[in-house]
Amino acid sequence: MQASVAQRWVRRWDVQQERYVPDREERFRVVIDVVGWAVARAGDRGGVARIVDLGCGPGSLSSRLSRVFPTAEIVGVDTDPLLLGLAAGTVGDVRLVHADLTDPGWPAATGLDAPWDAAVSSTALHWLAPDALAGLYATVAGRLRAGGVFVDADHRALDEPVMADLARHVRSARAVRAGVTANEDWGAWWDGVLADPDLAPLVDARSEAAISHSAESGLTVGEQVGMLRAAGFSAAAPVWQSGDDHVLVGVR
Repeated sequence: MQASVAQRWVRRWDVQQERYVPDREERFRVVIDVVGWAVARAGDRGGVARIVDLGCGPGSLSSRLSRVFPTAEIVGVDTDPLLLGLAAGTVGDVRLVHADLTDPGWPAATGLDAPWDAAVSSTALHWLAPDALAGLYATVAGRLRAGGVFVDADHRALDEPVMADLARHVRSARAVRAGVTANEDWGAWWDGVLADPDLAPLVDARSEAAISHSAESGLTVGEQVGMLRAAGFSAAAPVWQSGDDHVLVGVR
C-alpha cells in the first residue's frame, strides 16, 4: 500500500472524528501538555521518555506525540490490522504493535522493559466493558513509573443524569457552531475504507481477525475516577472538558 493511500484515509478519519469531537485538536493539545508535564517531572531519571498509545487506531494521537516528543520511544497498540496498516503509512517514528488490550499479556508486546512515563488514549476505551477497563487500568498502573500519567481523551457521561443530558447538548451545539455536523460520519468512513481496492489485503486481515465493536460501557466520569483510584493511581480527575468530552488523567 502506498503511503499516499494511508494518508488520504487518515485525513478522512480525522475529518469524520471532528463531527463527534469538534474540539479534537485542542483535546489532543491538552493530552500532549499532560504528557509533557509528566516527562518534565521525571527530573534526573535520564534516558528516553516512554509513551504508549492505547487503542491507537490509525495513529492520529501517536503522530502528534511523535512530532512534539521526537526523541521519545512511542508505541501504538491496537487490535485492528486495518487501522494499524493505515497508521504505518502516517505515524513516522512510532512502533506499532498488534495486541488485544483485554489480554493481560499485551504489555510484553510493547517491548518496553523499563517503566513508562505515560499511557494515553483517544476515543477508544469507551468500547471496553467495565471489568475489562478496570483490568486495563490496573495493568497500566503497574507499568507506569511513580509520577507517570494515564491520559484518556474521550466522551463520557456526567454522574447526574440531567447534567449528562445537558453536557451532550453542549457538545452538539458546539459541533453546529464549528460547522462539522455535515462531515462524513463513522459509518460512511467505514463503508468507504472497506470498499477501497487499494486496501484489500488489510480489509482481508481485518475480516480474518473478526474485529467488531460492542456497546459502549456507559461509565460516568465519577465511576472512572473511582476505578483509577482502585487500580492504584494516587490521584485522578478530568483536567479539561467541553460538553461531555473530557481529558481524564490518573497520576501514578
